[in-house]
Amino acid sequence: MAEQESNTTDMREELINGICMYMISCGVDTKDAKNRLYLLMEPYEITNRCTELAELSEDRNEYLIKRFLVAKTVKGCSQKTIRMYRQGLQYILPRIGKTVDDITAEDIRYYLAVRQGRDHVSKVTADNELRILRTFYQYLVSEELVKKNPTVKVDRIKCDRKRKEALTDIEIEKIRMAAVSERERAVIETLLSTGCRVSELVGIQLNEIDGNKVLIHGKGAKERYCYLTAKAMLSIEVYLKERKDTNPYLFPGGTTDLVTKGKAGRNTNDSWWKNPNNVTKNTHLDNGTIEQMMRRIAKRAGVERANPHKFRRTCATMALRRGMPIEQVSRMLGHEELTTTQIYLDLTEDELAQAHKKYVV
Repeated sequence: MAEQESNTTDMREELINGICMYMISCGVDTKDAKNRLYLLMEPYEITNRCTELAELSEDRNEYLIKRFLVAKTVKGCSQKTIRMYRQGLQYILPRIGKTVDDITAEDIRYYLAVRQGRDHVSKVTADNELRILRTFYQYLVSEELVKKNPTVKVDRIKCDRKRKEALTDIEIEKIRMAAVSERERAVIETLLSTGCRVSELVGIQLNEIDGNKVLIHGKGAKERYCYLTAKAMLSIEVYLKERKDTNPYLFPGGTTDLVTKGKAGRNTNDSWWKNPNNVTKNTHLDNGTIEQMMRRIAKRAGVERANPHKFRRTCATMALRRGMPIEQVSRMLGHEELTTTQIYLDLTEDELAQAHKKYVV
């Protein structure tokens, strides 16, 4: 018993010293603080965190992670989403250091405090990690694999949302003028017309384009139709006339050596797709290739941050400005919630005031 009291006293001393050192580093006057902390902690017993469950947690946690990922795969989540969940849980759980069944709300709060205070991650990153844990525990409780969900007691981390801008009319025209090939023009006009994600763009097959209508394969194996403007239809038509291959995709992939980048980040042969011998049979361009293409075009145009996702935001914003109801904009983008669509929109206070005057009695 005497030994236990000694350990408790030692840990109290270590904790108080740590608090005082932190206060000093923050410029706080610690005069008399140590004595006050001793009085404050007198009713409590302070010991090291128990780590005896660490060996057990690995097998149990891995089993539950696998069950969760299989369920998400069956539900139709994309490989990118599955990878996000797997990497997130495999990072978070070992650092909490307990079996999923034994993790408490206090453990999660402490983990998030460490991530923000010591690791200096942003509020957005910390909240994303909390969101991964929430989704994980919601599944486990619904399947009765664990009895409690400790995340329900942990408050969301409030993040300062930065207003993300869409492309202006002038920037759109600059980008159009900066395109140097029919393929680049087809990519630009398809993104502006459909507002599709880059992963959806590269997955479009030629037999899924019917006049001005194109079938889009969205997240979670959900399909929707998007529509092409006259400019998009014409740019695709001109682009396809220059292709001689039999690849089924709108934007086919090529052999590895054709995507080698030079020192300036430019493709060494941007017209390789015109030669059918360079085009692979059943593959499409990957997301990264499209993103690099758009960065090159934006650089030539003198436009900052014209990534494919900004085209998606631009399409949504322009549609709403021209009178499309937000419910239809949301459907066009493939969103399940209107709140998700609202994040994409770049509307000024003046535009909101004009819309209010027009629509609200």
